[in-house]
Amino acid sequence: ARQFFEYAKFDPAQPVANDQTYRQLIHQVISIDPRHRVPGSKKVVIPGYADLRTFSQAQEHLLQAECGGAWQSYFQRGHWRMIMPFSRRHQQHMVDKLIAALKQNHPPVVHLVRFPQLTINHAMVLFDVTETEKEILFSVYDPNKPKTPSRLTYDRATRTFSFPYNDYFPGGRVDVYEVYRNLVY
Repeated sequence: ARQFFEYAKFDPAQPVANDQTYRQLIHQVISIDPRHRVPGSKKVVIPGYADLRTFSQAQEHLLQAECGGAWQSYFQRGHWRMIMPFSRRHQQHMVDKLIAALKQNHPPVVHLVRFPQLTINHAMVLFDVTETEKEILFSVYDPNKPKTPSRLTYDRATRTFSFPYNDYFPGGRVDVYEVYRNLVY
């Protein structure tokens, strides 16, 4: 989702293209290293659709085929980071980086974990933030629940993140780190 946000622009004024064209365009978008920025003039134009949501509804089979299977998202090189301890200081530093990225209109991809428990091991895209005196509330795109935004909450006093109950997670504290941040993860 973030790669399409960063590297594609949708043009509904152009006619809908054929499968082979979309296959090539999807491949172009996902081939760009997610750690890099691309100027607007170099973005890949996706004809016939207004946005990623309408494109993915109409071309779901192509996106699934070209973007890879679940095993590819599960075995990413940055997942090694989850085995290292997460201090409250690290989580405070992370929340500052996430807010800064959102202010620059650069939606971060985050990994939510509870290692060594495996109650959650999931990546999401942050797209908005609201700050209060007690909390920082992130709106997130959850690929498991794509129809409505989810909420990731950071408690300023305890310096902890929490994610609500849903059908794949019992809810509660999570540790968070940004992926595609640098060469290491």
